[in-house]
Amino acid sequence: MDRTTAAQATVAPFAAAAQTPSNRRFALNALGSLGMATLLGCGGGGSDTDTTDTTDTGTGTGTGTGTGTGTTTTCSVVPEETAGPYPADGSNASNNTYNVLALSGIVRSDIRSSIGSSTQVSGVPFTITITLTNTNASCAALSGYAIYLWHCTQDGNYSVYSSSNIADNYLRGVQATDANGTVTFTTVVPGCYAGRMPHMHLEVYRSLAAASNASNKIKTTQLAFPTALLSTIYSANSGYSASVRNLASMSFATDNVFSDGTTLEMTTMQANSGGGYSANITISIAA
Repeated sequence: MDRTTAAQATVAPFAAAAQTPSNRRFALNALGSLGMATLLGCGGGGSDTDTTDTTDTGTGTGTGTGTGTGTTTTCSVVPEETAGPYPADGSNASNNTYNVLALSGIVRSDIRSSIGSSTQVSGVPFTITITLTNTNASCAALSGYAIYLWHCTQDGNYSVYSSSNIADNYLRGVQATDANGTVTFTTVVPGCYAGRMPHMHLEVYRSLAAASNASNKIKTTQLAFPTALLSTIYSANSGYSASVRNLASMSFATDNVFSDGTTLEMTTMQANSGGGYSANITISIAA
C-alpha cells in the first residue's frame, strides 16, 4: 500500500515515487522513519464487487430433533492501493527502475534473506497466509495466480532502496497460489515507521510467467494488522523500539492509505508456539 516512505536514520532519504495505482484516493505527505520523504497513498476499505454464495441443507425427525448445516460465503474486491516508492517491480519508483521480479530465485516462500544468502534479517518470526478468490465466480479460489509480497524490516527499512543495491532483496518474494488459491510466506513481523501504520504490500499477477514486471500486474493492495497485538509484540522485543514510539503516534484514522477503512485488508493474527506469530487473510479480485 504504500506507501509512504520508509527512509531511516542510517540510510540516505530517497525521493518518493510519483505513482498513482489507486482507483480511490491518492494522498498526502508523512514522515518516513527517521527521515523525511513524500508519501503517497490511496483508499482502504470499500468494496467494488460483492458476491454471496449460500448453501443450506437440513434434516429433522418427527420428534422435534434434527441436524443441519449452513454456509455463507461473501467476497468483495479488495481495494486498489498504491505500490509506494519502494516496489522494486520494474516500475519507476524513487527515480529508479529496480526489478527484483526478473531475478532468478525470487520465487520463494521464505523471504527473510536476500536471494542466495543465508543471512536472515532480524525480527520476530512471522508467517502470512494469503488466499485469493474470484468475485466473478462465487468466491471460488484462484489457482496458479502469482502474488508478489514485500515489506519493511523491524527498523522500517526497505531492501534494494536502502542500499541502492538490487542484490539486497530481503523481505521480497513471489509465489503461485495452490489449488486452494493460497500462498504462505515465512518472514518477520514488519516494523512501524513514522507516518504509516504497519503494513505489507502485494501485487497480483495472472501467473508466475506474468510476474516479471509491474506492467503485468492486475491488482496492487496492502495488508493491515491488529494494532493491539502489534503494540504488544513491539514492546516485548527490543529490535522494535522505534516502532513502539511510531505506532503510539499513529492510528488507522490518520494513516493516508487505511483512513478510509481496513475491512477488506485486515488480517487475522495470532501467536504461535515457539515465540512466533502467524496471520491469514482472504482477498478477492474480479478475475
